[in-house]
Amino acid sequence: MTKVVLRLVILGMGALVQPPSDDSAAREGQYLKNIRQLTRDTTPDGRGFERAGEAYFSPDARSIIFQAVRGENPFYQIFTQSPAGDGLRMVSTGRGRTTCAFFRPDGKKIIFASSHRDPKVQETEEGERKRLADEAADPSKRRRRYEWVFDDHMDIFEANPDGSDLKPLTSAPGYDAEGAYSPDGKHIVFCSTRDGDPDIYVMNADGSGVRQIVNAPGYDGGPFFSPDGTRVIFRSDRKEKDLLQLYVVQIDGTAERALTDNGGVNWCPYWHPDGKHIVYAFADYSNPSMRPNFDLFLMHLDSGKTTRITYSAAADVLPVFSPDGKKIMWTSARRDGTKDSQIFIADFIAGRNE
Repeated sequence: MTKVVLRLVILGMGALVQPPSDDSAAREGQYLKNIRQLTRDTTPDGRGFERAGEAYFSPDARSIIFQAVRGENPFYQIFTQSPAGDGLRMVSTGRGRTTCAFFRPDGKKIIFASSHRDPKVQETEEGERKRLADEAADPSKRRRRYEWVFDDHMDIFEANPDGSDLKPLTSAPGYDAEGAYSPDGKHIVFCSTRDGDPDIYVMNADGSGVRQIVNAPGYDGGPFFSPDGTRVIFRSDRKEKDLLQLYVVQIDGTAERALTDNGGVNWCPYWHPDGKHIVYAFADYSNPSMRPNFDLFLMHLDSGKTTRITYSAAADVLPVFSPDGKKIMWTSARRDGTKDSQIFIADFIAGRNE
């Protein structure tokens, strides 16, 4: 396994937190209405999830696809359900690690990354179970920092929306994940360590024609095509390890420019359908005496104007817009008594960041 690990301090993921204060709720109310939780904690009858996150809408917004932990496997698996919470289905294999699922724009296929072909998958799962058991027995051993391991056995797979007809799209040595379709469904942008460190590549939707578009020291990942298909937004820690900044680049790898340059972590950018704005999570790491917390921000790309849109005491991360831009969905541990992260959705009030 490649010893490349991204480490971020994310508060509220795994800690008991309180709901937003009245003042925070009022501030959020300027941009978000009808906030509700889409996924549920595990219950004694086995329903719900230990944790869930990174959800994306289907093209018709009648379904969401996300990663969650439930049952025997200690790693994330991929699930789909309706925004109303019904029709839950696991669409990955149930083995190994999975991440970064996404619908093809016609809704007929999905992609996600999985390590289920790892020849030592049983050993990997057992090692994670032991780590979690040790943490449960001694909470002082619990990780204070979120860690993402770039597993050499992670590849991108295509499947039908129900998980059938699963087939690999990548097979090069190293980590291949964090994939997303182009608006016309003809290409996939993704992160790969095939050249030695995590960089950004584009390939045809069938896995052919792989080409690199971003090559810089450190981590470059989390890419998404713009709504018009001409640009890619991504995150990178090239300036300082683990302190992610946001960038945008043309799909041919030219005209790259930084969107942020600050003392914080700017994470998980995602396009608004208008192509003029992005939403992302930000935590201020510039003051070592303060404990940073992630909140969601909106940025107007041309002006650079940013607007804070969440004010929870817990981390708010991994935001995405619905295809029509009227709803926003994200990962958070924002309710009272939570054990870990779940998925939330709200109506998005536009027009405040022109």
